[in-house]
Amino acid sequence: MREVGLSEEALFTFLIERKKEDLSHSRILSSMCTPPHPVAVKAHELFIETNLGDPGLFPGTASLEKLLIQRIGTLFHLPKAEGYATSGGTESNIQALRIARYRSKSEKPNVVLPESVHFSFCKACDMLNIEMRPVPLDKNYRMDLDFAESVINEDTCCLVAVAGTTEYGKVDPIPALSEIALDKDIFFHVDAAFGGFVLPFMNNIPPFDFKCEGVSSIAVDPHKMGMSTIPTGCILVRDENMWNGLKVDTPYLSVKQEVTLVGTRPGGSVVGALAVLEYLGTKGMKAIVEGCMKNTDRLIRGMETFGYKRVVTPDVNVATFQDIEKVPDDWAVSWTRKGHLRIVCMPHVENYMIEKFLDEIGEINA
Repeated sequence: MREVGLSEEALFTFLIERKKEDLSHSRILSSMCTPPHPVAVKAHELFIETNLGDPGLFPGTASLEKLLIQRIGTLFHLPKAEGYATSGGTESNIQALRIARYRSKSEKPNVVLPESVHFSFCKACDMLNIEMRPVPLDKNYRMDLDFAESVINEDTCCLVAVAGTTEYGKVDPIPALSEIALDKDIFFHVDAAFGGFVLPFMNNIPPFDFKCEGVSSIAVDPHKMGMSTIPTGCILVRDENMWNGLKVDTPYLSVKQEVTLVGTRPGGSVVGALAVLEYLGTKGMKAIVEGCMKNTDRLIRGMETFGYKRVVTPDVNVATFQDIEKVPDDWAVSWTRKGHLRIVCMPHVENYMIEKFLDEIGEINA
C-alpha cells in the first residue's frame, strides 16, 4: 500500500487506462451479461451504500427487494412466491440444493439433472456432498425424460431442469418433469437464470414456472436479460416453509434470523433490477426480447447462407453452429464443450453488429 496516496487525477488516469484494456461490448458476442440499463445505473447509485444483510437499518430498500420478488413472482404465475435477491445464479442454485438436502431423509442424497446444467451445480454438489446424476440430452438438446425418470430413486432429493440452457438456449420439458416430481414427491428446481427474463415475454411458450404445480423453486438473474447492474440474481420458492432449514440466528443484527447464503448484500443492484422492470414494463421488455430474437434469427439465417449449419433451433437468444474452425479476428465468441460456435444475442448485440459479423465471416468463407 502507498505511504502517500495518489491525487484524484492521477488515480483516475490510471484506472481509465486499465479500463481501456477491457473488451468493448461492440465486439462481445459471447456473454450472457450486457451493459446495464441507464435507469439501473441511476437507481444503483442512489442506493449505493445500502446493505440488505441488515435490513432493519434500510427498511425502504428492504421493501423494494420484496417488491422485486413480488413482481418476478407475478411474472412466474405465483404473486405470493417467497424469495430474496442473491449474487447470481450460482448462489441461487446452491440455495435450492441446500433446501432440497435439508428436506431429504437420505444419508446419501443425489440430484438428477441434465447434462446441460450450469457448472454451478458441480460446486453446489461438492459443497453439500450430493451425488450428481447427469441425464443425457435428446436430439433437440433437451433433458431426456425417460432417462431422467429411470435414474430417480429413494435417495433422490432434487430434480433440476433448465429454462434457457447456457450453451444451446434450450428449455427442458418442464411440464412433464413437473408431473414426475409431483408423482415421486421430489423437490423440483428450475434454473431460469437466463431464460427467466426472456420466456415470459415471448408467445406460445410452454409453462416453465410455478404454473407447473411440481416446480418448487426458480432461479433467475436480473443482471442478464433483466439488464440490471452486477451482481443481481433472485431465488423464489413456492412455499415460505421451504426456508425453515436454512434459518440461522443473527442476534446482533436488526433481524434475528436470516436464510441468505451471504451476509452483507448490496441494495443498489437490487433496486436497479426493480427500476428496469418498473421503467420498461411488460411492453418494454417484450420489445427488448423481440429485438434479441429477431437478431438471433437473422444470425442463424445469415450463417446458413454461408453453409454454417445451426446445431439446434434455440428457444431463447443463443445460437450455435457446427463445423466452424475460424471466426473473424477481434470478435469475442465462445465454444460449447462439444466444439460448437456459440453466440448470445444480448440487448447490446445490435443488428449492425450481426451484419458486420456476417460480412466478416462471409469473407472467410469466400
